[in-house]
Amino acid sequence: MQRFSRWGVLLASWVVLAGGSSQAGWDPRADAQAERDAAATIARFKEEDPGLQEFFDQAHGYAVFPSVGKAGMGIGGAYGTGVVYEQGRVIGQASLTQVSMGLQLGGQTYGEIIFFKDQAAIDAFKQGDYALGAQASAVAVQQGASADADYAEGVAVFTLPKAGLMMEASVAGQKFSFEPK
Repeated sequence: MQRFSRWGVLLASWVVLAGGSSQAGWDPRADAQAERDAAATIARFKEEDPGLQEFFDQAHGYAVFPSVGKAGMGIGGAYGTGVVYEQGRVIGQASLTQVSMGLQLGGQTYGEIIFFKDQAAIDAFKQGDYALGAQASAVAVQQGASADADYAEGVAVFTLPKAGLMMEASVAGQKFSFEPK
């Protein structure tokens, strides 16, 4: 078991470091690409569950992470970057990191959207050191999933798998950083 834990730590470290190394320097073309990727992700989520339109219409803001890479073997990690919107306008970029522990094996990529119910919720996110604890649950997007979804502590989280296979029964928390535009 200890051998698997070491590999899990190495794998999680690689996911976080590999994702983080792409953030060096400012590139306006990268900003434009990030916004196109976010728009495509929003379209994909709405296609899977048209009921999400209500969240887009009523939320004060939202963060869109087009591609979060996740891997784990005992200990796991995830990393992704995204675009943050407030009242429909792009206000900055964010990064997501996650560390998880428990029974897990595999890797996957997924999209994630976090909706902020009101000004207080998005202001907390914009402070730049925001975390969603292990008790925060994400709704897997599928037709009609949004009908039963609701905000918890001012946020609602939706995910949509893209590729890969991950088996897990783990505890994880997500941490975010925000960089204004």
